[in-house]
Amino acid sequence: MSNTERTLQAVSTAAGWTPDSWRARPAKQMPVYPDAGELAAVQRELQALPPLVTSWEILALKQQLAEAQEGRRFLLQGGDCAENFADCCADVISNRLKVLLQMSLVLVHGLKLPVVRVGRFAGQYAKPRSADTETREGVVLPSYRGDIVNGPEFNARARTPDPRRMVKAHARSAMTMNFIRSLIDGGFADLHHPEYWGLDWVGDAQLAEEYQRMVSGLGDSVRFMETLVGSQIHELKRVDFYTSHEALLLPYEEAQTRQVPRQWGWFNLSTHYPWIGMRTCAIDGAHAEYLRGIRNPIAVKVGPAVTPDQLRGLIDLLNPDDEPGRLSLIHRMGAGQIGERLPPLLDAVKRDGRRVLWVCDPMHGNTESTSNGYKTRRFHNIRSEIEQAFDIHAAGGTRLGGVHLELTGEDVTECTGGARDLTDTDLSRAYRSSVDPRLNYEQALETAMLIVRKRASQGAVAAS
Repeated sequence: MSNTERTLQAVSTAAGWTPDSWRARPAKQMPVYPDAGELAAVQRELQALPPLVTSWEILALKQQLAEAQEGRRFLLQGGDCAENFADCCADVISNRLKVLLQMSLVLVHGLKLPVVRVGRFAGQYAKPRSADTETREGVVLPSYRGDIVNGPEFNARARTPDPRRMVKAHARSAMTMNFIRSLIDGGFADLHHPEYWGLDWVGDAQLAEEYQRMVSGLGDSVRFMETLVGSQIHELKRVDFYTSHEALLLPYEEAQTRQVPRQWGWFNLSTHYPWIGMRTCAIDGAHAEYLRGIRNPIAVKVGPAVTPDQLRGLIDLLNPDDEPGRLSLIHRMGAGQIGERLPPLLDAVKRDGRRVLWVCDPMHGNTESTSNGYKTRRFHNIRSEIEQAFDIHAAGGTRLGGVHLELTGEDVTECTGGARDLTDTDLSRAYRSSVDPRLNYEQALETAMLIVRKRASQGAVAAS
């Protein structure tokens, strides 16, 4: 280890932190397991299992996120609101990867920037809930907190938190990662042949034609570059792909937190890029305590109730050394509040000169319930929040460096609007989410095109 590395380690190692120091802090959104001994035994089993990701992958992602902070990359983070054990199958995984690749192709082509591709999968099995219990016809049971904790069926056996589910989640995360890596290494993401990703599911002709023009343009660019260099550009045969999930179930995260040879500090080796949400981001809380000590790049969801002083405190806690690529702030305000709530936060961080990656989550602030009982999100609100976010950052002299989306590669009807103009009556046709509504493949692709058009229009205004 060099003198520089020793100095960095001395400065950056979190004081008084251990993988279990979170246990001394208030922990929200945690299930109550009936057998503490069984929980401890499962944690020991998880500690002995192989890791899901590597420290060098984590550090490579951190470098890419640092470049996104500087405007040299753009982050695309997307996937399921909550994975289900039953969806750990080839078709669901490959379709999820396919739609993210298609979106990234649109962004690469339109933004003229490399895209950091991060999936909300291979570990997104836990979900926060607004209440600890659910009542139906006078029966009170624990809330469903995701397949890693309990089952969605409304009976006492399914809803009782079961620590063995953490082992099942680890196994399915490993299978998902193995399949994704096999697809990528086998040429599934080869930019020489983006047409292989298919577009069978897009029914809107105009959307499909615009995408095909981009595919053709990218293919021409690749062939032109290879003609110039006189050989095939092999780096275009595969892409970097990273995983993320909400670090919600802390006993699981703790069991996956390890030291590795030839590296200082601790890494969460269950995912490349963990984040914490609005419900668990208290400065004195267990989740913030856990995140402050790991070397992974991390993120925090920032909602409309967060004040500039609270945000400053979180930044000081989670990134005291102002390390590039370390901290992302994912704002999720809602289309109706972003104009008022976001500018003071941007101004506070800018005045302090702190290095963060600003990311827009246009999903979670725009959830509503319909008269027929479905949770949904209106595409026009999602579009509005994205467009406003770009404008607010431009006006404030800051940079929007990415988006965070809940989406699926399946033909679902969970969010209304979009190219096919889905309505509330369409929701019952293919509503499959057990928690939150997701963009379907067509709405996801339309969102990528929206981002490109918005950035292009900003560039045209700046040049005029």
